[in-house]
Amino acid sequence: MKKTVVVGMSGGVDSSVAALLLKEQGYNVIGLFMKNWDDDSEACTAEEDYSDVRRVCSLLDIPYYTVNFSKEYMDRVFKYFLEEYKAGRTPNPDVLCNREIKFGPFKDYAMGLGADYIATGHYCGIKHDGDVHYLLKCKDANKDQTYFLNQVTQPQLSNVLFPLQNLLKPEVRKIAEDNGLVTAGKKDSTGICFIGERKFKQFLMNYIPAKEGEIRTYDGKVLGKHSGLMYYTIGQRRGLDVGGVKGDDGRWFVIEKDLKNNILYVAHGAEDKLYSKALEMKSCNFMPGTPDKKSFECTAKFRYRQDEQKVLVNILDNKILVEFEEKQRAITEGQYAVFYLGEYCLGGGVIEKAIF
Repeated sequence: MKKTVVVGMSGGVDSSVAALLLKEQGYNVIGLFMKNWDDDSEACTAEEDYSDVRRVCSLLDIPYYTVNFSKEYMDRVFKYFLEEYKAGRTPNPDVLCNREIKFGPFKDYAMGLGADYIATGHYCGIKHDGDVHYLLKCKDANKDQTYFLNQVTQPQLSNVLFPLQNLLKPEVRKIAEDNGLVTAGKKDSTGICFIGERKFKQFLMNYIPAKEGEIRTYDGKVLGKHSGLMYYTIGQRRGLDVGGVKGDDGRWFVIEKDLKNNILYVAHGAEDKLYSKALEMKSCNFMPGTPDKKSFECTAKFRYRQDEQKVLVNILDNKILVEFEEKQRAITEGQYAVFYLGEYCLGGGVIEKAIF
């Protein structure tokens, strides 16, 4: 008897090809489109995406459904997103969306449709060993998305398939083109879905009142006004609107956000003040489980597009200390530190603070 797999269909080329491959492999495939945001005229292109899902599923001759998780997204992801920005941190809602929506309510809904498995178009791999599930990097190192899955739990990884594990992005587009999928040439979505085509700053103003304050140097010189600390990140160069030395090596950059006094501190020239030797985390979602050793070496990423860096992870009583072999630039509170050992993703956690 055929096994049934429900594929998370986004309207993009990756999930379209995932569904195609699974059907070719002999699965009974069902497409499921998620709506996670109540659209307005400027936000997500949900209707267009769902239209593409319909066209792909019709071509593949598979059933498809849509489900609305807007309330769950608001409660589990967007509220956290706003709270973090209010606290002066820089959150990554895509990481939380995977744990709280795609591998949570979505998976539950799929199982209610009679699924044996769920699948997505993520660029990553998975290995099931009984009740233990390993998250693996994919063949396409430039597209690997294990960083965004670092908070997914062991139960959530059960009965999951990632069909694109051994494919490069150009190969995925070629498969889509050869099979006449309407999404073959569709541009990849970027940024945070619920912001859509609007500027991030304008979007955030709708939810968090902006509070102007001074932009200063550490020696007390006032350079101008900032429009709200939430709009800036450590290491940021663009959009500061301050005078000073021009050129790539001399532009002003953010070195500190003083929430208590509502001051944005900047510097230019040497970036020594941006480089830290370690970071602290309160906790970590270790995959597939907490390591036996309290201290171990591995590699880590502190943002998605970064090359892996050698680190020493120390599991202490009330925190996790991550020491860097080489100092790291602009470690950002609220982002994730994600650990790797070879092809295995070891999980990750939220960065609480950088240690200089």
